[in-house]
Amino acid sequence: MKQLKSQFHKLKSENRLFGLTKPVIAITGGIATGKSSVTEILRRKGLGIIDADKLVKSIYQTKKAEEYIQMNIPEAFSEEGIDFRKLRELFFESPEIKKSIEEFIYPNLKDAFLKEASTMTQQNFYIYDVPLLFERGIDVKVDAIIVVYAPKEIQIERVIQRDRCSRDLAEKILSEQFDIESKKTKGDFVISNAGSKNELAAEVDKLLLQLFTEN
Repeated sequence: MKQLKSQFHKLKSENRLFGLTKPVIAITGGIATGKSSVTEILRRKGLGIIDADKLVKSIYQTKKAEEYIQMNIPEAFSEEGIDFRKLRELFFESPEIKKSIEEFIYPNLKDAFLKEASTMTQQNFYIYDVPLLFERGIDVKVDAIIVVYAPKEIQIERVIQRDRCSRDLAEKILSEQFDIESKKTKGDFVISNAGSKNELAAEVDKLLLQLFTEN
């Protein structure tokens, strides 16, 4: 079983995210830098990971969320429920809608996180996959930061291919996040995901040796 090395137990619980008693390792990056590829490798190695995007999706699946979107952003709601593609477009196009969505999501995020965290009893740490770590000011509330990095042009190409969207929208989405080069300088560890899968796996293995001991 992997245990986090003592030098990465940096914060007191009162200064840590949600007052957690165990250290938090944050994995961040930018859209399409490949965090999911890194977390997939970590999960295969038996590590539990709390995924901010999945927490948000779980919130959206509630009746409360449907009612909120239907009432406040009706253009992103249909007979089938929330139209997530439309909601995503509106989020990046309208500051008012962006604010409205965030005012609903973030107060519910703590409860969703703590519910997931309560199931992780085999680790003396939490790993939190959180895209907007710096943007939301969470970076000061975690014990270590891993930045998954890919150059901006690769990010744009991946977003266009993944979401089948225009270059303009891809660039707009990236503009809502801190520049990846800036994030790269803020991490305790940087994993490059601009090469092959084998190269990425090797970088992850190197990181694990730096962070953990086997118990």
